Formats: sequence, structure tokens, C-alpha cells
Amino acid sequence: MKTIKFETKLVPLVLSGQKTSTWRLFDDKALQAGDDLMLVNKETGEQFAEATIISVREKKLGELSDADWEGHERYESEEKMYEAYRGYYGDRVTPESVVKMIDFKLR
Repeated sequence: MKTIKFETKLVPLVLSGQKTSTWRLFDDKALQAGDDLMLVNKETGEQFAEATIISVREKKLGELSDADWEGHERYESEEKMYEAYRGYYGDRVTPESVVKMIDFKLR
């Protein structure tokens, strides 16, 4: 089972079903449809749920459309989005960076 970590503020959104998609850059886990996931609170290290990946799409950050945001939290602005992802992945995040959009269903 693969592990995906979420910030504490996102845990209630996942558990309530509001957040059904997560975006990952530079995927080192080879996440794909059908994978079972252990969902972990990044700050506490505690598992809070299990899920299954139902679909995976890839797109450049600079090419996102409104439809891509379904099931994912929105940022105040495009710059805030880049700021957030640079916080996770460093300065190598650009509009050309490929984001893996992972739709999941809680088990």
C-alpha cells in the first residue's frame, strides 16, 4: 500500500468528501489508477483514512482549466498556487512543471 501525506488543514476536507483529488509533482511513487493508499496527516504522522486511486491525469501547471480543479481546493491566485508548490517541491516548480492529478475514493 502506498502512502500519501496531507497537511492537517486538508484532513477534514478529505474525510468529509469535499477533497477527492490530490495533485503531486515529481511523482516518485509511480501512482496509478487502482493503487490502494494509506492517507497520513503530514504533521502528526498518523494514518487518518485509506483510499483507492480511481483515475490519474497529467498536465502542465500553466495549462490548468477550471475542470481540473474539481475535487481539489482552490488557491487565492495563480501566484499563491506556485508559492504553495514551491514550498513543497522547491524553486524548480514552474508553469512547465507537470502535475499528476490523482482522483481517489475513500475505502
